[in-house]
Amino acid sequence: MKLFKLFVFLMVTVPQILWAQSAYQNIIIDEAPSAGGPEEPTIAISLKDTQYLVAGANINRTYYSTDGGRTWAKNRLSSKFGVWGDPVAISNSKGHFYFFHLSDPTGRNWASEEILDRIVVQRSKNNGKRWNKGWSIGLNHPKDQDKEWACYDPISHEMVVTWTQFDRYGSEQQQDSSYILFSRSNRKGKKWSEPIRINQYAGDCVDDDQTTEGAVPAFGPNGEIYVAWSYDEKIWFDYSLDGGETWLDKDLVVADQPGGWTIDIPGINRCNGMPITVCDISNSPHRGTVYVNWADQRNGETDTDIFVAKSTDGGKTWSDPIQVNDDQTVAHQFLTWMAIDQTTGNLYCVFYDRRNHLDNQTDVYLATSTDGGLTWENERISDKPFLPNSEVFFGDYNNISAHLGMVRPIWTHLEDGKLSIRTAIIQK
Repeated sequence: MKLFKLFVFLMVTVPQILWAQSAYQNIIIDEAPSAGGPEEPTIAISLKDTQYLVAGANINRTYYSTDGGRTWAKNRLSSKFGVWGDPVAISNSKGHFYFFHLSDPTGRNWASEEILDRIVVQRSKNNGKRWNKGWSIGLNHPKDQDKEWACYDPISHEMVVTWTQFDRYGSEQQQDSSYILFSRSNRKGKKWSEPIRINQYAGDCVDDDQTTEGAVPAFGPNGEIYVAWSYDEKIWFDYSLDGGETWLDKDLVVADQPGGWTIDIPGINRCNGMPITVCDISNSPHRGTVYVNWADQRNGETDTDIFVAKSTDGGKTWSDPIQVNDDQTVAHQFLTWMAIDQTTGNLYCVFYDRRNHLDNQTDVYLATSTDGGLTWENERISDKPFLPNSEVFFGDYNNISAHLGMVRPIWTHLEDGKLSIRTAIIQK
């Protein structure tokens, strides 16, 4: 497949290194005036060679590194289906990267009726330098396709993607509903199965607690597919044992999510506690364990915390929620993301944290578990706190990738009126 060159990239030859409160070297991947992003970042380590990484951010920003994340080149992504955010980067075993995002086929943004008409995936065979035109997933206009996530199975070499379909995004009409959809690809990602609905209970289209959102899939060691999402103050769960052909008739509940997935955090434009699902397919003692990570306010509206629940029987039963942040303060921890290193079974969570401050100043923390999620070691990884501004959109998530002991979190930072996305050089 011929690859199409994007805009001329700019190589950052000298990394902007920040030192101070973190034990880890911080790298600024990109920064710009706050009105123009970047935010809502994604990151992926190559499963073939950990020196190669790809990252992305809203709306159409892509980045690549050839030195383990110490320096980065920048591109602007384009597609024949348009690009409209919700970036998701993953790698396959060959080292090919796949970049999923929302659509804007007319390029008119919200002025267009066709925006969000499908999910789009683009492939890079040269470590993120160039991307192909892209392939379409789930075209179903005038319904809206939103908030997708994808994962790759190193055993079957196939990919799956889950997302929320809105009958009409933002509608308050009772007849309009939201659903969790699923599609599976072949090995190259060119062809995708006809989407199927996997959730039992439909939500509304308001994009709030009664909307079904936050579906993140994970493969099990024998090809099982696991998915969790939020709806109606609960974390819901479903699984397929036959490659996504069939799913449970009755969805399972991982845990209550008191207050719902929409969370109010002072200084943050909007925030959510949507769940992230991973499964251990390594040869660790915890092989086959399914983990779901989320945030909620069960301890009070001024005390958002990070939790994980685990299942050792394929999602049929779940542990009580385990608190990931280990502080004893009444403070907000929020916008969590979890990754598993499939070479060790170690778990890593990245999240914003205010335990060290009495105001809205915010640090970034990493929590690590080496015992199957039972206990978590917390450490500050950002070099300095920042003060968010509720007038500035920070995106709906941060992200993290881990492989062969290399851990690369990615987050959004605001300083001197500029938004930046940053990573830390961490080896475990």
